[in-house]
Amino acid sequence: MDTPIRMTALAHGGGCGCKIGPALLEEILRGLPQPFRDPALLVGLETRDDAVVYRLDDDKAVVATTDFFLPIVDDPHDFGAIAATNALSDIYAMGGRPLFALALTGMPTATLPPAIIAAVLAGGAEVCAKAGIMVAGGHSIDSREPFYGLAVVGLVHPARVKRNRDARPGDILVLGKALGVGILSAALKQGRLGAQDYADLLATTTRLNTIGADLAAIDEVHAMTDVTGFGLLGHLMEVCRGSGLGAQIRLADLPLLPGAPALARAGHVTGAGQRNDLAVQAEVDLPSGLADWQRNLLHDPQTSGGLLVAVAPDLAEKVLAMFHAQGFGSAAAIGVMTEGHPRISVQR
Repeated sequence: MDTPIRMTALAHGGGCGCKIGPALLEEILRGLPQPFRDPALLVGLETRDDAVVYRLDDDKAVVATTDFFLPIVDDPHDFGAIAATNALSDIYAMGGRPLFALALTGMPTATLPPAIIAAVLAGGAEVCAKAGIMVAGGHSIDSREPFYGLAVVGLVHPARVKRNRDARPGDILVLGKALGVGILSAALKQGRLGAQDYADLLATTTRLNTIGADLAAIDEVHAMTDVTGFGLLGHLMEVCRGSGLGAQIRLADLPLLPGAPALARAGHVTGAGQRNDLAVQAEVDLPSGLADWQRNLLHDPQTSGGLLVAVAPDLAEKVLAMFHAQGFGSAAAIGVMTEGHPRISVQR
């Protein structure tokens, strides 16, 4: 009998954990020439936001993004579904709704049979169908490592764009999904992930963040981003820097995937999480005696993670109820934005 092909064994990393590390990325981008400034470009590179937003007229702006990565799971259909969900999230994080997608595919065709490659594409197409859009085209190459993702185009009203830089002092931070995806994926790659944990991993990474388009209609939702490869603290730090504010988060209030604490205690960590830690450690205050496994979860790279929302205190309960009503049962208020220099304080 043929041995099943493990897609994760064909790649050096997986999911959003294979992003270029935040410190190195910052160094690379710092060397780019300053582009011509188009006044119609509402959101560009300035604060490392989730997608580009370009105004067409007073009522419409285009939202555009691209995202692809190496396999985070071995099942090709699941890999495609997770990658597509992750790419679509950037549109929702800006408050937009997707219009169509283009597939970005690289596969080692001498290693993977056509049926497996087709299953990856099918998984992505099925997620797009759930989002109400088509995969209208794309591009493919023969590559040494398999990768898949989407370029997505959407629409948003210019007045409803949700940036990561507009948080206000006193805003409550609401996180839409549980943390621990990187921990679980590391355990999977080492053959240590049980069936229930895999089901939890798949359920969270294929849940579309469609609620972002609904949150865009709420004026009291001031800022929004999604938590992906740079981990919770990395993406929250982008909000802090962009908004010129600090933040406090409560460790006890962080939602975690059920199997994540035990797997983190067992030493399942990612190299990306360690890079994330190094990138922001000078701007983060941690409580004394914090265990390594807890620290690792704070920096754990999330693939297709939850929306992180900064909302006025009097609307926080409404926003949290919206998350719960739309199936985000793990959504929780995790902290608050504060006056002061961009810095994160983690409290027990």
